[in-house]
Amino acid sequence: MTLEDRLSKIREGSTKRIPPAALNIMHRATNDLRESGVLSEVIKVGDAMPPFSLSNTRGEPVNSDDLLARGPLVTTFFRGYW
Repeated sequence: MTLEDRLSKIREGSTKRIPPAALNIMHRATNDLRESGVLSEVIKVGDAMPPFSLSNTRGEPVNSDDLLARGPLVTTFFRGYW
């Protein structure tokens, strides 16, 4: 099963599980984001990431350039707030 197949199955399940009023709000918000032009600013597959610095779990700064100096870097983004 491809990723697109899996995502399609998730979308179908959401349509059955999420109330229509909530789905309308979600679709409207998605369309608003698309129309805002924000997608032209999104980093795309194959693009180089700009250098960044974030805090680790101990609150200490971690710099992407320092990590890259040690080898390849894989970055994962989680949705939501911890």
